[in-house]
Amino acid sequence: MTWEPPSPVHMVEVHLDAWIREFGPRTREQAEARTVEELLEVLEVRYPRLRFKLRDETGKLRRYVRVFVDGEDVGREQGLQAPISGARTVDILHSIAGG
Repeated sequence: MTWEPPSPVHMVEVHLDAWIREFGPRTREQAEARTVEELLEVLEVRYPRLRFKLRDETGKLRRYVRVFVDGEDVGREQGLQAPISGARTVDILHSIAGG
């Protein structure tokens, strides 16, 4: 097993949809993180009202929350461990279900 240094912390621009912005920043936000999970933690510290809106009580991404890193949906496949190193933007959307 070879030691690998941790990936560097990276500054990204975060976009939240209109529903989520009610609990967080009203405009685009800049944040430093290595993974989606770290990014959500940073946002939840800055905006405590976001807590439990994006993740459930166990820390998992809520069913109707989608995370896009540079336009690619990473929430379901890679989950919270999805890296954001090198990314420019992260979009966090609350999808609407209905029938």
